[in-house]
Amino acid sequence: LLPAVDGTRCLPIALDNCAGSWVEAPGAGDDRVVLYLHGGGFLCGGMRSHRRLVSRISQQAQAPVLMVDYRMLPQFSIADAVADGVDAYRRLLDAGYRPEQIVVAGDSAGGYLSFAVPLALRELDLPAPGAIVALSPLTELDPARKLGHTNAERCALLHGNALSGLAGVSRRRDARSGLDGFGRLCPVDADLTDMPPTLIQVGSDELLLVDAELMAERLTAAGSACELQVWDRQIHVFQAAADVLPESVRAIEEIGRFVRAIVPGA
Repeated sequence: LLPAVDGTRCLPIALDNCAGSWVEAPGAGDDRVVLYLHGGGFLCGGMRSHRRLVSRISQQAQAPVLMVDYRMLPQFSIADAVADGVDAYRRLLDAGYRPEQIVVAGDSAGGYLSFAVPLALRELDLPAPGAIVALSPLTELDPARKLGHTNAERCALLHGNALSGLAGVSRRRDARSGLDGFGRLCPVDADLTDMPPTLIQVGSDELLLVDAELMAERLTAAGSACELQVWDRQIHVFQAAADVLPESVRAIEEIGRFVRAIVPGA
């Protein structure tokens, strides 16, 4: 139901602990590449649900995309998903891409990973990517701040109970793995100095507006470049509706503009 845009080449990729897909829209070159981490609350979603959105991003960024079908809750932890993103990044380096040519991107839970993966790379003494693109990102697993915001009653797609449930599932899975919980995992609480240039897009009426604004504020306070775009009255990950919403088309064009400016061609 959500095929890639016409002319897109999609090839399966086997990563160390999960599958992936190489998505290359017409006009994609080899000057840059996007590593994409899909949304779905760490519980659902995948290459089929996001292929069309990713192919549009490939088209506008004029770059191929490695989409990661990372391991998910409840069988695996969020830390496992981060590790899968790191493995995919290593695969791109092994393929000959320089770190500054790689853009790490994702939506919702994948937006969380788009920050968590570069932070993990730092811990592993691996070079940082050239840029980050986060669409309606979840940046803090603790739902308290979001549930206290007026958008908790306004968001058309996410309900506060879903966030509370996700936090509980994640906490229980981390406990079984001997992990510490929210503070250790959440990008918004990390040291954000020297993070790559970042574009964050979010809808003004969605529940994760709080997370997007807080992440942008903390990135800026840490001296890291961040462009925050708040799209008026748009829903969670509205970019996926580009077949029917002109705002979605323009937002994806903005993603392409940002990626091409930060990671220019030869």
